[in-house]
Amino acid sequence: MAKASKSPSAPTVGDLIIHYLQLEDVKYIFGIPGGGLINLLVNLKDNRHKIKYIICRQETGAAYIADGYYRATGKIGVVAVTTGPGATNALTGVMNAQADGSAMLLISGEIDERFYGMGYLQEGIDASLNVNDIYAAAIGYSSIISNSSDAETIVKQAFRDALSLPRQAVHLSLPVNVTVEPLSNPVMSSSIDAYRASPKGAPIGEVRKAMASFLACKRPLLFLGNGCRQVLKDSRTYKNLLRFVETYNIPVITTADGKGIFPESHEMSLRVYGIADCMWPYQYFTSKAPVYDGIMIIGSGLGELSTNSWLPILKPQGEKAPFIQVDINQKVIARSFEVTQGIVGEAGAFINDLASLISSFPPDKKVVNERKQLIAKIKKVPPFILPDSYNSDSSPIEPAAIMRVLQNSLPKDSKIFIDCANCVGWSVHYLTIDPPTSIYTSLSMGPMGFGVGSVIGGKIGCPDDTCICITGDAAFMMQGSEISTAAQYKVGAIWLVLFDNNLSMVSQGMNQFKRDTKQPRVWEQLYEIGNPDLALFARGLGADSYSISSPKELEKIMAKVLIRANKDHVPQVIIANINRKPVPPYYNPIYGPKPAGK
Repeated sequence: MAKASKSPSAPTVGDLIIHYLQLEDVKYIFGIPGGGLINLLVNLKDNRHKIKYIICRQETGAAYIADGYYRATGKIGVVAVTTGPGATNALTGVMNAQADGSAMLLISGEIDERFYGMGYLQEGIDASLNVNDIYAAAIGYSSIISNSSDAETIVKQAFRDALSLPRQAVHLSLPVNVTVEPLSNPVMSSSIDAYRASPKGAPIGEVRKAMASFLACKRPLLFLGNGCRQVLKDSRTYKNLLRFVETYNIPVITTADGKGIFPESHEMSLRVYGIADCMWPYQYFTSKAPVYDGIMIIGSGLGELSTNSWLPILKPQGEKAPFIQVDINQKVIARSFEVTQGIVGEAGAFINDLASLISSFPPDKKVVNERKQLIAKIKKVPPFILPDSYNSDSSPIEPAAIMRVLQNSLPKDSKIFIDCANCVGWSVHYLTIDPPTSIYTSLSMGPMGFGVGSVIGGKIGCPDDTCICITGDAAFMMQGSEISTAAQYKVGAIWLVLFDNNLSMVSQGMNQFKRDTKQPRVWEQLYEIGNPDLALFARGLGADSYSISSPKELEKIMAKVLIRANKDHVPQVIIANINRKPVPPYYNPIYGPKPAGK
């Protein structure tokens, strides 16, 4: 490749990347260095007082940490890894960010272009392993910065795609030689507004039409998904949602991944519908006189876990019953259920427009009061499928009882990161989440280990908040080495590990659907995980660790755990020896999750 004629003092591609990272308010990059990043590492060293490169223990974990950082702060998570296996190891974490709508930028180093196709170690572009093609097939945007002339265009496009709505994960391959190429025309943007914009509106005529049909219902239902999470962090939008709900006494349900975006202790909250759902939505769906006759969905693609495998009970009764779906992503509207009105619009703008139109739709006081009385009656039924387990003080500890202790122990501004498997069921069903407490799951792709890593990113981004991960023992072992990352950087994250020495979501699921009557414990025996000493493992990586077997033991240590995490900045790991028999509320018989038409 011909060398540029600019003087050595001209800004390079590496300088350009640093410039745009700073413009986007990036303060942390997560990853593992290597030879493919050799020149970018010099840029990061020279700018370490502005951008800190957090050295993680494995690239998947680095991506989970960056994902947690985005979820907690709303700022893009950035990952930098080396060639070949660095990029492929990060793939699962980056794909998970894409699936759950997290803004993430992955920069993967690449070998010098002059060695392409020659069998250079860890070559990842011009070879049988084409990292760029892998990421192009997996996430929102992937490109190669092939020379200094296209670098700025590609970097800007990456940020445009990552911070579009819905948020996305993006990937850039950066060859080592290109990093130090001088820019031929070094004119860089001084404001993010110069190169990217986000939709901020909803079609007001469509909003008015939706209001008219929805408020004409006797028993309407508002269904909020994870697509509302970031917009409801805005206090004005949050207050407008409350005003709309309270003016008309409209009951609210959320998806599991939207849990807690609407306060679950609110008198109009029916909590979660879908996986591990509350007992209350069913009562609302099925109560008579008047029948459930209208729904408005905002910010949910209505996937499997949000709908109990597309159970027809979600459809309101009546030929003209409104089924209104609002989403910024038109691709998900009506993909699972036919709609009476689909609205392509930004969730925050739509919610604010609903509130602005209240004066045009005065509430029918009689209908509104009747609706309030109905919700109060429904709420006399316990929200939990096993309330006795929630209130238990037995040993070994009931998983439901763990949630009770956390409910009473965690500060109100806590951030709770839920891993994959049985911990989802216990947490989603038994915790009651009210803002400013927030809870984060990864229920689109569902990778084990997500919560173990993401809690570190959450704590780095929000160091004054309590950040806790609820995980199972197998998922904990997948990414538990990142405890060492937390210890090194004095990140006081907390992990609560449900220990049962088993891949219980699998063994219990197999027993549910493929029961062996001749060998009733065979599935449990097949999926044990070796009875590891996880408390010792955690201590070896720099955490304080505790083993508990009863609610009282957990209550006793929580004050110390919070002080050590939040004041002393020491990672905390609690190994909870749980009762291995209970099954999370995944197989709720009142819903009987079956695909529509089956």
